[in-house]
Amino acid sequence: MMTAFLDWYQALPPYLRAYWTIAIAVSIIFLIQMTLTLIGLGDTDAGGDMGDLDTGGEDMSDGNGDTMDTGGAIQLFTIRNTVNFLLGVGWGGVCLSNVIENRFLLAVAAILCGCIMVAAFIIMYRQLMKLEGNGSYRIEESVGQVCEVYIRIPGQRSGSGKVQISFHGSVQELPAQTEGDAITSGTKVRVTKVIDRSVLIVEPLA
Repeated sequence: MMTAFLDWYQALPPYLRAYWTIAIAVSIIFLIQMTLTLIGLGDTDAGGDMGDLDTGGEDMSDGNGDTMDTGGAIQLFTIRNTVNFLLGVGWGGVCLSNVIENRFLLAVAAILCGCIMVAAFIIMYRQLMKLEGNGSYRIEESVGQVCEVYIRIPGQRSGSGKVQISFHGSVQELPAQTEGDAITSGTKVRVTKVIDRSVLIVEPLA
């Protein structure tokens, strides 16, 4: 089988052999990158490096006081984008070789395929970053918001219940207390303040 492959490979025109070489070699690298990413060992520059975001001294909290790293700006020239570009060039040249006979036009089309591949991965990465961003929030942003009691809240701050509150389109369940009478489940309440960076103080809507 290997002999048949080598015979077929050697019989290819030099320019087409180059496209096949790029396509096969880069595909192997791409699969390795994807595998490492899926198991959590890959780099994070799929269109942009994950970096620290200056939030003006405020932490992005998950409701438990943990700091969330939300990633930096999208960067164009990265190792992964280079792989994506070459992947598009290689397979673009291979797939279009039977359609475009002119080698120059074929090269232009292959380069365009590489650019499209990079653009597609950058767009996909940005969408993933938006999804990640929806899961992060500053608990202080809850002050003044209206939410709904999910688990009954005891009165006079004698215990905690839970409320469902929305942050950037993501619904969170957070512990809540009230300084007044007990509040039953399903009641609409307003957040008046946050204590210990984790517990909301709420009051029923007037």
